[in-house]
Amino acid sequence: MLAKTIQNIRVKISIYNRTRKYNTFKESVKPNSQTTILDVGYTDTEVAESYNFLEKNYPYPQNITALGLAEPQYFQKRYPQVKTVTYDGGKFPFEDKTFDVCWSNAVLEHVGNKEKQKLFLSEIKRVAKLAFITTPNKHFPIEIHTNVFLLHFLLSKEMFDKYLCLIGKEWGTGDWLNLLSLKDIKELLASVGVSNYKIIRNKLAGFTLDFVIIFGDVDLSLA
Repeated sequence: MLAKTIQNIRVKISIYNRTRKYNTFKESVKPNSQTTILDVGYTDTEVAESYNFLEKNYPYPQNITALGLAEPQYFQKRYPQVKTVTYDGGKFPFEDKTFDVCWSNAVLEHVGNKEKQKLFLSEIKRVAKLAFITTPNKHFPIEIHTNVFLLHFLLSKEMFDKYLCLIGKEWGTGDWLNLLSLKDIKELLASVGVSNYKIIRNKLAGFTLDFVIIFGDVDLSLA
């Protein structure tokens, strides 16, 4: 009963937060019927209502291209107007500035180590005129994937991975999860030559739950 209650709370928080991020996207990016969007990191199997939030809510799905690592089995049946493209996790298979906007929700922390995160951001910078990226805050008291308290930032990555293995959550180790602090994000952006950016902190119970990162060739004072 307790586990079910906790899960219900998690689902409600997720829907609330993704709605908040989507509203920020609409207000800051101001997309219209002509805006082309690249969604990096869609989910083929939806186990929660909050998955593929952009595709569920965006009024012009025909303008979305979804980029993922594997051929979709269910995604295109749910969202037939969205184009899907598969790649190997390296360079994006698009020409420079192909898209007006790149949307990537809670993917950056899953692409691998710092070098892979740099490549991910540099490819977003290359193929899109404007980037809208979100990632959880490493220093939020609860690690939202594994439900572990505090240890995800008190321990080194190596020691935290060992702890996850001890409690049967080895799926959360290695390249699957590399959390970022605000300092980490700023260093990553600088390392790929991004200086024109805006970072928004989404809070929950007074703590920063996650970050929205917006960068591109636009006046971000208007975002």
